Amino acid sequence: MFQTKQNNRIKLVFIISSTLLLFVLIKVFYIEVIEYNKLYDLANELWSRNLTVQADRGKILDRNGKIIVDNITTVGLYLVPTQIKDKEKVSTELSKILNVSYEEMYKHVSKKTSIERVHPEGRNLSHEIADKIEALNFDGVYLLKESKRNYQYKEVLSHVIGYTGIDNQGLSGLELKYDKILTGTNGNIKYYSDGKGNRLSMSEIYEEPINGKDVYLTVDLDIQLSLENELKNAYEKYNADGAIGIVMNPNTGEILAMTSMPSFNPEKYQNYNEEIINRNLAIWSNFEPGSTFKIMTLAASINEGVVNVFEDKFNDTGSIKVASSTLHCWKRKGHGLQTYVQVAENSCNPGFVTLGLKLGKDKLFNYINEFGFGKKTGIDLNGEGTGILFNKDKIGPVELATTAFGQGISVTAIQQVTAVSSVVNGGTLYTPYIVSKIDKDKNEPIIKRKNIIKKETSDLVKYVLESVVANGSGRNAYIENYRVGGKTGTAQKVGSNGQYMQGNYVLSFIGFMPSDKPEYVIYIALDNPKGVTQYGGVASAPIAKNVLKDIISIYDLKEDKNGIPKVYRWDDIVYETIPSIIGKTKKEASSLLRNFKVEFVGSGETVIDSSPNENERVKQGSTIKILLN
Repeated sequence: MFQTKQNNRIKLVFIISSTLLLFVLIKVFYIEVIEYNKLYDLANELWSRNLTVQADRGKILDRNGKIIVDNITTVGLYLVPTQIKDKEKVSTELSKILNVSYEEMYKHVSKKTSIERVHPEGRNLSHEIADKIEALNFDGVYLLKESKRNYQYKEVLSHVIGYTGIDNQGLSGLELKYDKILTGTNGNIKYYSDGKGNRLSMSEIYEEPINGKDVYLTVDLDIQLSLENELKNAYEKYNADGAIGIVMNPNTGEILAMTSMPSFNPEKYQNYNEEIINRNLAIWSNFEPGSTFKIMTLAASINEGVVNVFEDKFNDTGSIKVASSTLHCWKRKGHGLQTYVQVAENSCNPGFVTLGLKLGKDKLFNYINEFGFGKKTGIDLNGEGTGILFNKDKIGPVELATTAFGQGISVTAIQQVTAVSSVVNGGTLYTPYIVSKIDKDKNEPIIKRKNIIKKETSDLVKYVLESVVANGSGRNAYIENYRVGGKTGTAQKVGSNGQYMQGNYVLSFIGFMPSDKPEYVIYIALDNPKGVTQYGGVASAPIAKNVLKDIISIYDLKEDKNGIPKVYRWDDIVYETIPSIIGKTKKEASSLLRNFKVEFVGSGETVIDSSPNENERVKQGSTIKILLN
């Protein structure tokens, strides 16, 4: 019996021992196999340290691959406090080099953290300062590659591009809109340390950063520089409160140039007011369009058949009575009897009031809606405005009449450009866009609406607007031997009290070239310019002309002499080509140059040279120096 009990005890011990052993084996298997990766990661995390290697943001380039924004390689200072033995000495030396207080640097050196990024004192260090720090050869002091944005053209395109913060994060404009795309993936330098933070002699692991993707714009940098230069000169010359310029391809919606003033330098954005750096006036600002809006009324009237611009006549007496209100023409005595081509040329308000009343509110406002007013265009930029239209239910005869000539409503510049583009391209409304492609992923034009007006209507409107530039209010945008169409605008500004401000206007011009098959639509607006006659044709049209002339030069556009000829007036500046005079006699040259002042140099009788040279175009009445032999 005793033996039996003893055997049972042995069996029990064996079973328990076996169970315990099996449990241990299972546990070991679980740890070594099942939990291996997790435990390895935990150990790796405990013993390893990561030093960040910053990725470069993607570049921003124009449509032709010209770099507008790239990066400058800099250096950042990182500390591993546990590895720094003599904290007082390190703090003293670094404070001298970085020009900060000892106390501030000691806070960094003594911080209870595995890795301390010295911010902001140790950010974006010059290579000269980095060399001084490196020469100290202190343990626990690391210099790592960083980068900062390099805005190559400073203020150029600043509101469109925006700016980045000290950590290279996008804060406005395209930098913000496409921040996730432009931002790359940071790399690391991984090393191992013991429990006290001392660096172990194990190999470093380098994880290479992945740079952000490049963003290509629809912008042509050459056109942008021309627009910026011309608009800035006018903005400063006239001490304007603001200025806007846009150039767009009417057949695609591509923005070829865009700017607004005052501008700013993205690298020094902290030095500017938020109202300047965070408002792209070209897409944000709402203002009365004035007479540029007459293009919409004209297009709608022709399309609906309510007017024959050549045969129908309007007698302008200087004002028109609508309900209980009297609406005036800018020419108080009126223009007399006119065709509607002349009504457009003279920008006659009463004539357009008549067209608006003939259309009626339902038809006119339906076209206004179709052309995209009262809502965002959908351009790929943040901060777009919507404009303000009358509540259709509250529109009476007076509201209808004033809308017809661009008063009482508010629009944005981008709405104007987009709408006029649809008028001159045959009736297709495109969504404007400014990003052409991201790396190799190309954006395509987006059509919002087709056939807003008939092609025949578009062709007729283009003719009328070419006549406006040749012989009407847009004369200062006329370019000889090139076909330009357009419309001027002069809009009185509304103050904070809701009343019109005396002597405060937005002067604008919207035009297109070539007028028969437009490839470029340009919009120029000056906000409250001083010391200039308060008409868009005087202030804004010449700016547009200069930009269009630059476009002609940039793309070497061919002349077209089939346009509407300009009838010159006494106050027009007339240009003339200097004829071929080399080899002519003194008398012959004098005869050929009868529209110029001639100054002869030399005692001979034969012309051997001239200044300006023959075949150059100069103002009539200019002095031509003739060298004789």
